[in-house]
Parts: sequence; C-alpha cells; structure tokens
Amino acid sequence: MRRRLGTLEVSAIGLGVQNMSRTYQTTIPARPEMLRIIRAAHERGVTFFDAAEAYGPLEVERILGEGVQPFRDSVVIATKFGWNIDPETGKRMPGLNSRPDHIRTAVDAMLKRLRTDRIDLLYQHRVDPQVPIEDVAGVIKDLKAQGKVLHWGLCEMGLNTLRRAHAELPVSAVQSEYSMLWRGPEAEVLPLCAQLGTGFVPWSPLGVGFLTGAIDEQTAYADGDIRKGETRFARENIASNLSLVALLKTWAARKQATPAQIALAWLLAQRPWIAPIPGTTQMAHMMENTGAADLRFTPGELAELNTAVAGIAIKGERLPPAVQAFSGVEAPPRAR
Repeated sequence: MRRRLGTLEVSAIGLGVQNMSRTYQTTIPARPEMLRIIRAAHERGVTFFDAAEAYGPLEVERILGEGVQPFRDSVVIATKFGWNIDPETGKRMPGLNSRPDHIRTAVDAMLKRLRTDRIDLLYQHRVDPQVPIEDVAGVIKDLKAQGKVLHWGLCEMGLNTLRRAHAELPVSAVQSEYSMLWRGPEAEVLPLCAQLGTGFVPWSPLGVGFLTGAIDEQTAYADGDIRKGETRFARENIASNLSLVALLKTWAARKQATPAQIALAWLLAQRPWIAPIPGTTQMAHMMENTGAADLRFTPGELAELNTAVAGIAIKGERLPPAVQAFSGVEAPPRAR
C-alpha cells in the first residue's frame, strides 16, 4: 500500500528511527540489530524512513544512512533541522535555529551522515520564532535548485505559518503527534492539509507505547524518559485512559489483530494521505506494525470505531510543559 504526501509517494506505514541510538534516552540499543531492523523493514515494503539531526544528536542519521545504503534509491529519507545544534559536534545549545546560513550548513552535514546526495523530505523540526518562514522557504528553494532537497515539510507549526510556508513553496508534509490518544490535529490541522494538498505524517502514532497495551498503572519510567513528565500517564489519569486500551483490545480480538495494528489501521483509515511512522527498536514490533497496512475496516466498522473513540475523554496533557511550548508556534512576519 502506498500513500502520497503532496507529490511524494511513500509506503503507507514508515519507520521512525528516533530511538535507535538511545531508547527514550535511557538505554543504548545494539547498532547491528538496528541495521537489521531497517533492512528487514525494507524487505517488508517500507520505503519511508524518518530521522532528525536532533536524534542522538546526529547519530541516528548515521545509523539510517548505513542501514539504507544497499537500497538507497528505492526509499524516501526524511530528516529534520531546526534545533540549535552544532552540525559537526552534535553539541546542543539552547533554543532553536533556522537561520538560513545554519540550515545550509546543517543540510550539508546531514548529507554526509546519511551517505547520500539528496534528502527526499526535509522538515523544519520546530518553528523558529526569530526567523520568518518565508526566509526558511527561500533557503529550501535554493537547496532544491541544487538537488540537495527534493521536498519539504513542517512539524508542529501554527496554522498561519503553514499557510505562509505553502504560499512560498508547496509543503509536501506536516508532521505532528496524532493517534487515538491525541486527536488534536483533527480540528484544524487536517482540514488545512486537505485544503492545501499537503500530506500528514503522525509521529507517536502508538501514543508512545500506550496504545500497544504495554503500559498500565504499575508502569515506572526511568529518568530521561519523556513519558515520566506526561500527565496523561500519571497515576491519577492513567486508570481512566486505559479504557481506550480496553477498546483496542476488544477490536483486536474482533479483527484477529493486535491493539497496535488496530491503532495504526485506524489512522490510515482517517485520510488517504496519512502515513504514520511508528518507531521501534524491536524486530517483532516492526513486523507487527507493518502488518497493520493490510488491515481494513468496512465503512460500518469504521463509523462504529470512530464513535467509540470519540466517546472516550483522555485525561492529562500530551507533553511536558517545556516541550509543549515548542508546538503550535507561529513564525514572525517577514521584514518589510
């Protein structure tokens, strides 16, 4: 199954490689196994791989570049710039940085790490409140003219920023959190994407593991795990939120699938231009996730499931406050 993000064709389900250098900032996976997972995913039809310079920092791009090297020309590499990271050392400094000179330097370093001559889909990871989006689009235009970037996208941006960006240079994809656990994009972002002809890539499509059924009231999180600071997983909220997992388990039994596959297939059924990128460092989970592309709901089943999901009120916030502050930001106006 294939999907279109603007004019870019990708597999319906991609592979997010964010945790392949350090899982939830707590453990370091074995690199040879991460390469095996990337290559096995491709054998199962995955053509869409998602990274960022911030993941590692830098190291995840190196892993992905090595992993896809044998079949580079048959896959789509997506990666992201925008945090204030030294592109050579990986040293992370406070705040964001989408200054044109920094973007150019960052992209050249990305190409080396990814062992490629072009980035298929380059996102601004977060909107820089100091840099007009028109200036960012201008740099991407230059990089496209040089053949270094083929398509571009935005992550977690404000609506007006997306409109302005698309007016300067068509935006192929928007990447934001979206799942049964967090349905925020449904109100305004998805309708705007439909209007613009822009694809949508849900990150955390399995609710950082919650929708797999692997998390309950007894789950403890290590220091550095972002879920430790998310109030939707706090003890006072999680018991209520587990009703969503119960629903998934019921549907999994009904469809002879797993809760994760139901959650991913539900996303695919919402719009034909949605392509989720579940991340994993486990071969079995990758195999399970990619299997969701074969799962179908009849119109009646989808209507029933949508109604059931809408009837469950999720308690708690989706991100820690310090992280949430970078979402929905609008770029400043262009200087006249």
